[in-house]
Amino acid sequence: MNQERSRAWRRFKTKMKAKRDSKSQKSKEKPEKNWKLMYIRSEKLVRAKKLGIDYPIKTARQILDNEQSLEDK
Repeated sequence: MNQERSRAWRRFKTKMKAKRDSKSQKSKEKPEKNWKLMYIRSEKLVRAKKLGIDYPIKTARQILDNEQSLEDK
């Protein structure tokens, strides 16, 4: 049985297939975590270590104070 498919039918099927494919892809990929939404300090420390970021950010004064205290000991 040979049926002629219209352009509207083909466009509808293409749209449905695109929706189906996008849903499966969204579940596989996880977006990058938003730093502002991480409330617990321990979570931030672990995440910063993974990203290679110094956290908490130390000022120049804090770094100098730490170096001086090491020299005094």
